[in-house]
Amino acid sequence: MKQSSNRKLKVLIVSDIFYPHTGGVPEHMLYLWKNLRQLGHDAKILAPSFGENYPYVDEDIVRMGRAIKIPKNRSFSVLTFGVTIPWRLRHYLTTENFDVVHIHGTIAPMLPYLALKYSHAKNVITFHSAHERSLGYVLWEPVLEQYFRKIDGMIAVSEIARDSVSKYFPGDYRIIPNGVDTGRFNPDIQPMKHLTQYSPKILFVGRFEPRKGLKYLLQAFPMVIENYPTAKLIVVGRGFLEHYYRRYVEKHIKKHVIFCGHASSEDLARYYASCDIYCSPATGAESFGIVLLEAMATGKPIVASDIPGYKKVMVDAQEGLFFRACNPQSLAEKINTLLGDSEQMRTMGQAGREKALTYDWRKVTKRVVQFYEELLQGRRDADVEHAQT
Repeated sequence: MKQSSNRKLKVLIVSDIFYPHTGGVPEHMLYLWKNLRQLGHDAKILAPSFGENYPYVDEDIVRMGRAIKIPKNRSFSVLTFGVTIPWRLRHYLTTENFDVVHIHGTIAPMLPYLALKYSHAKNVITFHSAHERSLGYVLWEPVLEQYFRKIDGMIAVSEIARDSVSKYFPGDYRIIPNGVDTGRFNPDIQPMKHLTQYSPKILFVGRFEPRKGLKYLLQAFPMVIENYPTAKLIVVGRGFLEHYYRRYVEKHIKKHVIFCGHASSEDLARYYASCDIYCSPATGAESFGIVLLEAMATGKPIVASDIPGYKKVMVDAQEGLFFRACNPQSLAEKINTLLGDSEQMRTMGQAGREKALTYDWRKVTKRVVQFYEELLQGRRDADVEHAQT
């Protein structure tokens, strides 16, 4: 493995999707940005404005255009609008003279596409999504192909993310996973005080949208209550479908389900610390599973759906248990099994913490920087060769 140089790099991280829109891509971008700066590099983020961007406000978080959320892939994506974006972005890239422009997510529809168009830097893209078929890539492939050729390096957060996109844009992909802040998420975090009175507690964290599978957990919970009458389900998240999901809470178990709403960055870690089991019932289209890493880093055992993306992070019966996706009966059985074995829960929590340490963001960021250096060294070698001819 090549050693990274001590050169200070100037990096622009670009996406149409960033906080305050929550999700794996914004989390990845935020921590990559923070850790690049901690390593001494000059890193900036380019993203659209959502109107109210607080607390994600910094002189190195540059906002261009206005973001509008749209339904996509059983989730919500973002379109960026702004008639002055092309001129502003071209001027910005010329003025700043970045070494690396690092795009996250898809090339289209706006900021990533234009960043590639006007970039004179080494261009890197990280693919995060898992999907069987992308209508967008099918429709836009002829247009995107000319700009895809400007990409110098491709990263995927998992083999599943790589396989999802490589059918449209084949090439040499580097697998560099998502990371986790093992200081922010750790077993010594203080739990939420108002939840300490309840036991046992199952935690769900995620946006209220179909692919996160919350309805299956709500359908399974009456079967958990039958065996553990004092159990509580803690639901952390928000979304357009909250009222829809509340309909799945049967009347006789309403007092056992606590909807906590959106959690701040600090409170999120405390919610993990408050639970006995973390549960992720996602139905699919998950390329990795950052929430699993967060639970592991906090030392909590996990019950998760047996989807391919989660199998890249968790080993069954090691850090947690898998259940058959979209099957409330199987989900309830796995939760009940874990609740009945406190020693297994403790052992799984310890194993999860140990695994999470291997995904610490400092380690992941160093792998990304090494990739940058390899690409830049290739350019320097080409410049020397050209100068000698």
